Amino acid sequence: MTLRLLRRLAALILCAAPVHVAAQPEAEPFAVSEVAPGVFVHQAPYALALPRNLGFVGNAGFVVGRDGVAVIDTGGSLEAGEQLKAAIRQKTALPVRYVINTHMHPDHVLGNAAFVGPGVTFIGHGNLPEALAARAEAYVSATERLVGPAAAGTRVVLPDETVGDTRDIDLGDRVLRLEAWPTAHTATDLTVLDVSTGTWFLGDLLFLGHVPALDGKAAGWIALIEELKRRPAARAVPGHGPASVAWPAAAEPTERYLKRLVADVRGMVREGRTLSQAAREAGQSEAGNWQLFDDFNARNATTTFHEMEWE
Repeated sequence: MTLRLLRRLAALILCAAPVHVAAQPEAEPFAVSEVAPGVFVHQAPYALALPRNLGFVGNAGFVVGRDGVAVIDTGGSLEAGEQLKAAIRQKTALPVRYVINTHMHPDHVLGNAAFVGPGVTFIGHGNLPEALAARAEAYVSATERLVGPAAAGTRVVLPDETVGDTRDIDLGDRVLRLEAWPTAHTATDLTVLDVSTGTWFLGDLLFLGHVPALDGKAAGWIALIEELKRRPAARAVPGHGPASVAWPAAAEPTERYLKRLVADVRGMVREGRTLSQAAREAGQSEAGNWQLFDDFNARNATTTFHEMEWE
């Protein structure tokens, strides 16, 4: 299915009738930290999507070059994106030229609509258009249910351009290196390196505090972490966790959790134990190390069980 056709499909799903959203007061800006010169991050709370957080429960950031700005992830609702845009306007009058999504999950992409406009290019992994088009209706429906009236106007915006391997974009004396990866956290994982400061946006390939959420392949994620750890970076920005962390030391908790989960599930599969047993028991030794553990671990174990039973 072509990118143009996918974009038309998403539009038909989400915009079957004209949507008229009443004019809103100017958005309050989210707090951001400057983790390196010209690199800003909004640190999201460890929480599920709720009205009080606008569904903005994954980290997002932006990089300011000489000629323009690149936004990296946008939060989980239109209003979240508007508040991120207001934070950008506090730091620079330069135009937003790119919106880059690190993967398909709603807490990272549903603020995109706030940035739609002339001169803005949306970029994601080569698998992102099809993955988002398939989930668009479910993502928006779930956001409306969880976030309530604050989700008004939220819709899925598909990428204009995709990355199949590696691509550099230049913001004016500021190069960002985008790399698409094989299936790990999801099948749509993309990282963004600000070359000039060595700041590496890893999206949800890196979790700290918030238990990792698996929507791809655990073994692939472990293998990718090993590869990423061999890459130098001055700092990393996790998808969930502090605004920035030391690299590669910050990879250890995510790697440890995934290895424990895989070892537990693999052993249970070999013993002939059931999926429901794995969901209840696998990874439990990690429970005290993470927030939101009970919200995600059983799902992670179920996904890993399906993966391991076909080894």
